[in-house]
Amino acid sequence: MNTKKQIRIGLIGTGLMGRIHTNGYKRLSDFFPEYEYVPVLQACCSRKAERAQAFADQWGYKSIETDWRKIIARDDIDAVDICTPNDSHAEIAIAAAKAGKMILCEKPLARTVAEAEEMVKAVEASGVKNTVWYNYRRVPAVTLAKNIVASGKLGKIFHYRANFLQDWTINPELPQGGDGLWRLDVDAAGSGVTGDLLAHCIDTAMWLNGGITDVSAVTETFVKERVHVGSGEKKKVGIDDACIFHCHFSNGSLGLFEATRYARGHKALYTFEINGEHASIRWDLHDLTRLEYFDHGDESQVRGWRSIHVTDGDHPYMKRWWIPGTSIGYEHSFIHQVSDFFLSLQTGEPCHPTFRDAFETQKVCEAVIESANSRSWKDTGVEWVEKV
Repeated sequence: MNTKKQIRIGLIGTGLMGRIHTNGYKRLSDFFPEYEYVPVLQACCSRKAERAQAFADQWGYKSIETDWRKIIARDDIDAVDICTPNDSHAEIAIAAAKAGKMILCEKPLARTVAEAEEMVKAVEASGVKNTVWYNYRRVPAVTLAKNIVASGKLGKIFHYRANFLQDWTINPELPQGGDGLWRLDVDAAGSGVTGDLLAHCIDTAMWLNGGITDVSAVTETFVKERVHVGSGEKKKVGIDDACIFHCHFSNGSLGLFEATRYARGHKALYTFEINGEHASIRWDLHDLTRLEYFDHGDESQVRGWRSIHVTDGDHPYMKRWWIPGTSIGYEHSFIHQVSDFFLSLQTGEPCHPTFRDAFETQKVCEAVIESANSRSWKDTGVEWVEKV
């Protein structure tokens, strides 16, 4: 007899992230079979019925909607997964919270600090379970980095540096807006690489190294005007194509961050490095199962960077997968986040990053944009709540 408690998922948005999240739900019971709770693909929502139905047929959702409000109004939906452009996150999440639905929201949490704050107020007032899909935390090598930092092996931290490089918007003929290119439309996205790419870097950085207190940033928009899909006319581009900022962390270390969509030859180069008093670590998304580690305490004749292949059963999450020496991929980070969310339903603990955590990341993103616009240092106002 199946005694598992069903969590009926209402997915809003059937694009790339909708596919990735759904894959996570579908694999949970295969690899985490002991959990008390199990996801049920109850309904998916897209503005076009034919698109919603095609998605439901492919991925196994029981029903479809074309209005997200109907997803939230349904009594047979327990959790709402928001996979829409950034401009609708706040409205959907606040409505879902008021309806008592659990919420899993794509990153960034919102376009602005003001929107994010209202979302946090809504979920905390209602007490609903919530999390934000900052998935890179759940890459086993990145989680191992977290464990190493928390152990104190690095000693006092001096430097944190990260970059996220892409090249997909170099073509000046690309339009802005619409289903495919809403990230180039400031009204839909809120910002460019800052909210899209640097938000990932910032979330990981504060998770590993603590709160960011102040920032000094430079941004650039290389293509100043693009045709807007909605009007068919050229319109000023309001998003940042590239951003560089440096910062102070609350632990006294310095940070250096760079993101761009104009680094020819890079599709998704995300790296970070942490330099401490005793040791350093670094990670590269292109080789995501490896963590590089340098320990100054090693004997001098053999001292050097070592490459840890994060595939053994005692490494984070890896006992769920294959055999040591074989790799997992990008999609597994989302399966791990689904796993952690469903485990949190059993334990009653929060599933980080919560909306409150992601609100702190939003503060840094907004301070970065304000700093670049004013050409001055900006305090972030971050009150970091997660333990590092």
